[in-house]
Amino acid sequence: MSNSDSARSTACRVLILGGGFGGIYAALELEKLLARRGGLEVTLVTRDNFFLFTPMLHEVAASDLELSTIVNPLRKLLRRVGTFVGDIEAIDLGGRRVRVSHGLDRHTHDLPYDHLVLALGSSTNFYGLPGVEDCALTVKSLGDAVALRNRLIGQLEEANSECAAGERQPLLTFVVAGGGFAGVETLGGVNDFVREALPFYPNLQEDHLRMVLVTPDPLILPELGPQLGAYAQRKLAARGVEIVTGVKVRAARGGVVELSDGRTIRASTLVWTAGTAPNPLVARLPLPNRGGRVLVNEYLEVPGWPGVWALGDCALVPDARTGGFHPPTAQHALREGRVAARNAAAAVRGGRKKPFRFKTLCQLAAIGRRTGVANVFGVNFSGFVAWWLWRTIYLSKLPRLEKKVRVALDWTLDLCFAKDFACVTDGQGTREPANAARSAQAGAS
Repeated sequence: MSNSDSARSTACRVLILGGGFGGIYAALELEKLLARRGGLEVTLVTRDNFFLFTPMLHEVAASDLELSTIVNPLRKLLRRVGTFVGDIEAIDLGGRRVRVSHGLDRHTHDLPYDHLVLALGSSTNFYGLPGVEDCALTVKSLGDAVALRNRLIGQLEEANSECAAGERQPLLTFVVAGGGFAGVETLGGVNDFVREALPFYPNLQEDHLRMVLVTPDPLILPELGPQLGAYAQRKLAARGVEIVTGVKVRAARGGVVELSDGRTIRASTLVWTAGTAPNPLVARLPLPNRGGRVLVNEYLEVPGWPGVWALGDCALVPDARTGGFHPPTAQHALREGRVAARNAAAAVRGGRKKPFRFKTLCQLAAIGRRTGVANVFGVNFSGFVAWWLWRTIYLSKLPRLEKKVRVALDWTLDLCFAKDFACVTDGQGTREPANAARSAQAGAS
């Protein structure tokens, strides 16, 4: 046996499940620790071989950014941490191993571990509403963003044809369910994209368009408070967006979206951003949980299960300051990933673990037309300044200088040229991924 093989066999094996913010930043932190000191064999298991910067997904859907600019190949991010690209089939906590399938024949591997970091995120919750899962588009993955962009362009092309003269408004009616960050940013981008495209379609006019945002709350963006929510609502309404508050989507069938107050909307496109569900693989584990999310202590370890850590959307992380739990946001997940990585390394090496302590720094939303709303360190911003803050802060968080430069160039070119309206297919006319691809599965980030 070579020296490297001997070292590998005696190293403590750390397995990270999930390639979202929590999992990636746990891997990046262990990458730094490995650079200073060995003794660990770290493997990241994820469905994709890249890290997707999800806060900018709506900009891909609205053709503000090219899709490759917000993805970072794992093999460029991680040099010392191993990666295994596949789907997680089962987690055996008693046997300390994870079964993963990959390849065209979907063969499986059993990956042993000494420490397990659960960062598998959440899945989309359609609440069992009739027809919604079958026809709604989501905005969780790169495929989702491309599918939404293609749907927008496809509807414009269809509505512009002479044979669609009597059906143009239903074809160009876009309903977004959910008044949180994802829903508002998506609708803001979609509204700008479609309206900027109209001059290129001679048979279409502004009155053919109908943009509808449906939210159960009295104001959109409730996380930002009533002042910013009301501002965002006024701005979107002034740009032709119809905002339906205090109402939920009840069903979607036959090109009709049904609302809980009895109203119906003829629409060919429904975008669903209205709910998340616990990751089913994590929810089935015999770990302490509440509502399918794993309960952890302040060190992000699962009580009663030594060597098991959980973070991000799939965990409930106690907040000592409020007595509740930390929200499942990206800024929390990435910091939880770092703390979990350090504590796992400390557990291996006999060091001192540190509790997770963090307070939300800022909350920002871009609502279209170089306008945004933001709360930074408790101070409210709106308009162009908030939009500039949104872009500046998220650009600074994007990993790797190469991607920062590419995004900045795309944004600069977007100021000078019209957006592209090419509908990209797979060569066989398929414009959207299968339904299964839109739902977050066991290996989701």
